[in-house]
Amino acid sequence: MNAYVFPGQGAQFPGMGKDLYEGNEKAKELFEKANEILGFRITDIMFEGTAEELKQTNVTQPAVFLHSVILALTSDINPDMVAGHSLGEFSALVVSGALNFEDALRLVSKRAEAMQKACEINPSTMAAVLGLEDAKVEEICASIEDELVVAANYNCPGQLVISGSNKGIEIACEKMKEAGAKRALPLPVGGAFHSPLMEPAREELAAAIEGTTFSTPSCPIYQNVNAQPFTAPEDIKANLIAQLTSPVRWTQSVQAMIADGAVKFTECGPGKVLQGLVKKINRPTEVAGL
Repeated sequence: MNAYVFPGQGAQFPGMGKDLYEGNEKAKELFEKANEILGFRITDIMFEGTAEELKQTNVTQPAVFLHSVILALTSDINPDMVAGHSLGEFSALVVSGALNFEDALRLVSKRAEAMQKACEINPSTMAAVLGLEDAKVEEICASIEDELVVAANYNCPGQLVISGSNKGIEIACEKMKEAGAKRALPLPVGGAFHSPLMEPAREELAAAIEGTTFSTPSCPIYQNVNAQPFTAPEDIKANLIAQLTSPVRWTQSVQAMIADGAVKFTECGPGKVLQGLVKKINRPTEVAGL
């Protein structure tokens, strides 16, 4: 069975999507439709902007989404199952037919704005922890008193990202190193994504998701919050709302897809990050880019 996976924030690069726009009429139409929906020419920033300009949350999230979805929609693909890493879950929902392109882009734009606002309300950050068991990382996070620190992204064995208050992350990084982590380094992000500190964004996004029509997808989508396959629109909505304040269980999602018969993972979108993670989760699995 063929699994298609979609990257999240961080996969962007200057010039992304330009070849698609110039080489495919349908892609050009979709990009222009996106400019219209967003109310600014995101294509100008994607194709000609600097890495710094692309890093703004209100640009990054729609840009990665557009690159992934338009690449998939202009290719002849027939997934047996899909999954997306954080933001990538929205791309997976479009490609599987659970959401239409326009509605998904509006939700992605809303999500980016809501997350930006939540970051301003609760100054916070994230850090990557390499070389420790998941259980040890969780134990250290739970041991930090008076500050919030939680596991946020289970990317692959030995690579876990934590989220929390600025002071909490600083304390956690020291404790992780003392416990034997190869590295524990703060990430250049604007806030504690996938943690309870994103509650203001979750509330804002929940209203937008509830007001959007979802359909039954053509194949199961393995969702971040619990790494399980879903096809019922109401379940998909609930999981998508919970995603902002819950950890991304990527390791567990890939393991579940393999257990359910996935033999090949194809990454749709900018970069090769997910191909690398799949290989670290299960080395024999075949990976490819679209």
